[in-house]
Amino acid sequence: MNPITLSTLKAFPQQLEAHYAAIPSEFKHWAPPSWDGVPSEPFTAIEQICHVRDIEVEGYHVRLHRTLDESNPTLASIDSEALAKARSYATANASAVFESFREARARTVALVTSLTADQFNRTAVFEGYGPLTLRSLVHYLCSHDQQHLAGLQWLLGKMEASRV
Repeated sequence: MNPITLSTLKAFPQQLEAHYAAIPSEFKHWAPPSWDGVPSEPFTAIEQICHVRDIEVEGYHVRLHRTLDESNPTLASIDSEALAKARSYATANASAVFESFREARARTVALVTSLTADQFNRTAVFEGYGPLTLRSLVHYLCSHDQQHLAGLQWLLGKMEASRV
């Protein structure tokens, strides 16, 4: 696996916490009047971190294991908005979310660093993405992480603009 991708995956929990900490407390649940241009899902700051936690476990852990264990499986996409409503993301405790996410990401990194070249070449079909290898899936996870850092920065920009 590409060393920059691995180091980025390892560093992401701290980056996510730092970006979330930059959101003023009165804006943790704030939503802009329009989500036009948001680089991530249209979620408030607290919802962003809950989404990242749940996609790690219910999305990427499942996808990685299915790709390893099954022959060319079809990997489902997750309805993030439905999950946010069902789990009441708006009422989540950020500290608990971060603790859970750190543990989940540590499991992801342990799995990814243990894989062989043949395992990285295993194939699947990811709903909305098409055919891929397990290596591709790891890159998509890293990309997903970056989208949510961008989403938090985008929210900060919108918050600043709302004060004008």
